[in-house]
Amino acid sequence: MSPVPSLELPIAAAVRRPVRVSFEFFPPKTDKMEEALWEAVRRLEPLAPDFVSVTYGAGGGTRDRTHEIVSRIARDTALRPAAHLTCAGHSRGEIDDIARRYWDEGIRHIVALRGDSPDRGTYVPHPQGYAYAVDLVEGLKRIADFEISVAAYPETHPDAPSAAFDIDNLKRKLDAGATRAISQYFFDPALFLAFRDRCAAAGITAPILPGILPVTNFAQVKRFSDACGTSVPGWMADLFEGLDDDPETRRLVAATVAAQQCRILSANGIEDFHFYTLNRADLVYAICHILGVRPKSA
Repeated sequence: MSPVPSLELPIAAAVRRPVRVSFEFFPPKTDKMEEALWEAVRRLEPLAPDFVSVTYGAGGGTRDRTHEIVSRIARDTALRPAAHLTCAGHSRGEIDDIARRYWDEGIRHIVALRGDSPDRGTYVPHPQGYAYAVDLVEGLKRIADFEISVAAYPETHPDAPSAAFDIDNLKRKLDAGATRAISQYFFDPALFLAFRDRCAAAGITAPILPGILPVTNFAQVKRFSDACGTSVPGWMADLFEGLDDDPETRRLVAATVAAQQCRILSANGIEDFHFYTLNRADLVYAICHILGVRPKSA
């Protein structure tokens, strides 16, 4: 299905169908960053997201902080947390113990990922570990009936030999027991919609949530995108040109781009959106408001 041209969408009109949202947070490294994290959690909690996820550092470098945050969210908020868990750097026994601890604490949702090596070099499976995400999904399902989310790559994982191989790998993860897939962020809605259609043609029926990243620091996102294989359209570079020293205008541009991206996806049948918050609530909250996701009392 081709994306609906933006000219067919009324300016500032609400989306044409109800949508669901979820949010991703990351473990803070400093006291100031931790304060920002909990401010974001409190700000977004009234929007009643379907779930919120907490990331896991390369090689499990933030394992303890991830666990603490997930446990506190479950204990102190009305949110439903999902803990990221990666294969990299852990034996099966270590991962199984982590998973059992989550289950015992009432955490029922895991985001199962292959992960990256701590040095960001070539991925090498742990000799006694789960080699890839599909193996992790199978292992988690043997431990308990977890709800499991996995990753999807609209522009193909950098390590995949082909797009067809990547989609086949996604199908294997879902067939192994995963509930849904969450996509890597992207900027061109047509890329995601084409990916969705290829997945459907391959027999994938599980939900694939588009990962939405509101961009406030274009130079930083450009560097990260180059490393992870996400394309950055030329029109996006034009929009942020000359704004390096103008953070307020960058924020307005970022909200406009992400909101339009979501509205086009919604007009093409997308009903679930996963936001990479970067532990900041302001832009995500505004975009959710445009999508019609608002506090129940509003």
